[in-house]
Amino acid sequence: MASSDHTAGFDPADRLAQDRESVRRRFWIKFKQVVAQLPFAEDLLAAYYCAFDRETPRHVQAALLGAVAYFILPLDFMPDMLPLLGFTDDAAVLATAIRMVAGHITQEHRDAARAALKRGIDTAGVTE
Repeated sequence: MASSDHTAGFDPADRLAQDRESVRRRFWIKFKQVVAQLPFAEDLLAAYYCAFDRETPRHVQAALLGAVAYFILPLDFMPDMLPLLGFTDDAAVLATAIRMVAGHITQEHRDAARAALKRGIDTAGVTE
C-alpha cells in the first residue's frame, strides 16, 4: 500500500509513521516522559496497541500510526511544553484518527492500555 493512500496529511508525521520500529521506540520514550500530563493517555495507548496489532487492517494501522507519529514529533503545531495547551493538537489529531477507525479499537486494546497504565509505564513497552 502506498503511504499516500491513507495518511494524516502532515508530511513529517507521515514520513515517521512509515518506520514502525522508530515509532515504537520513540513512542515509549516520549510517553514515559509526559504520561503524567496526558489526560488522554489511555486512549493514546489503546490507539498504539491497535496500530501494532497484526489483526488490524493496514489502512487503520496507517491512520493510527500517523496520529502516534504526530504525538512523538518534537516540533508540532502547538509545542508540547506549553502548559495546558501543549498537547491539545496531539489530542485533536488522536481524537480524529480514533473517530475514523473507532470500530477497530477493540476492548482488548483498551484493556491492554488500562493494564499498562496500572502496572506502570516502566514496564509497559517491554512486551510490545
